[in-house]
Amino acid sequence: MATDVQTPKIKLANGAEMPQVGLGMWKMDNATCADVIYRAIKDGYRLFDGACDYGNEKEGGEGVARAIKDGLVKRSELFIISKLWNSFHDPEQVEPIVRKQLADWDVDYFDLYYIHFPVSLKYVDPKVRYPPGWYFDDAGTKVEHGKASLQSTWEAMEALIPAGLAKNIGVSNYTGALLLDLFTYAKTKPAVVQVEHHPYLLQQSLLDLCKSHGIAVTGYSSFGPQSFRDCDMDLAQSIELLFDHAVITTIANRHRKTAAQVLLRWSTQRGIAVIPKSNTQDRLLENLDVTSFDLSEEEIKQISGLDRGFRFNNPLNYGIPVYNFA
Repeated sequence: MATDVQTPKIKLANGAEMPQVGLGMWKMDNATCADVIYRAIKDGYRLFDGACDYGNEKEGGEGVARAIKDGLVKRSELFIISKLWNSFHDPEQVEPIVRKQLADWDVDYFDLYYIHFPVSLKYVDPKVRYPPGWYFDDAGTKVEHGKASLQSTWEAMEALIPAGLAKNIGVSNYTGALLLDLFTYAKTKPAVVQVEHHPYLLQQSLLDLCKSHGIAVTGYSSFGPQSFRDCDMDLAQSIELLFDHAVITTIANRHRKTAAQVLLRWSTQRGIAVIPKSNTQDRLLENLDVTSFDLSEEEIKQISGLDRGFRFNNPLNYGIPVYNFA
C-alpha cells in the first residue's frame, strides 16, 4: 500500500512534471533490483533513475512490469529515466542503443534520457560486452576515446523526441562551459541537468546558470562520500561522513529527522530534485518523506557552508584515465 507522502513535482520547460524525489539505481544489486523497484512503487515512488552503465535496467523493468500487472500503477504515472553511455555517442548509435534500453525496461518511451558523461568513447558492440564500461578492451586496461562531437550527439538526442522514444532529454556531469556551448547549437535545450550535488560540492554557479535558462536540476550522491566508501576511493575514505558531521546531526536532532532526511531536504527545499538509493523499506520510506518539513534559512546557510569543492564521481578517483573534469 502506498504511503500518504505527497511528492512535489517540478515543472519542466515543455510543461511535463517530474517528481522531485525518486529512486536512484546506481549500485543496486541485480538479484534484488526487481523486488526493490516493485516495493518502491508500492510505497509511493514514481521516478526511477537508471542507466546503461548500471547494468540493471532489465531487472528494473521486471519490477515495473510486475507492479503494472498487479494494478499498483499505470505506465503513464511513472517517470522512467535512463542515460546514454559514452561508448554510444556516435550519432548513428544513439537510437539503436535507446531502443535496446527501452526493450530492457519493457517500455515504449523514456520520460527523460540523459547524456551520461560529456565524453565520447570508442564504440563497443553490445553483443560483445554490455554494459561496456570505461575501457575498450575486455581486460579493462585501455581507454579509447571516440570521434563524436558533443554537438553531433546532442542532435541525435534531439531526434529521440519526435521519434517518440523520449519525452525529455537532458545532460549529466556537464560543466557551465559545456552548457554555454550547448546553448549555441541546441534546437531543444536540456530539460534537466543532473550533477553531483551535496554540501561538500555545492556548484552554486552551475545551479544559477541552469535556473537562468529555465533548466531543472537533479542532484545525485546527496550524501557525499557515503556512496563512495565501498569504491576503494581514497578521497571518500579521508573525509568525514556527512551523516556524522556535527552541523548535520545537530539539525537532524532538532527536527527529529535522520541525517539523510536533512541532507535531502537541504536540496529539495532549494528546488533541486534528488534520487537517493536504498534497498530497505524503512530507508525507502524515510527518503521519500523529505518535503514535509522545512529547514530554517540559517540551517540551510550552515549546511551550504560545508562546501569544499570535493567531487567524488570523477573517473580519476577510480583510477580511470579520463580527464573530463580537468
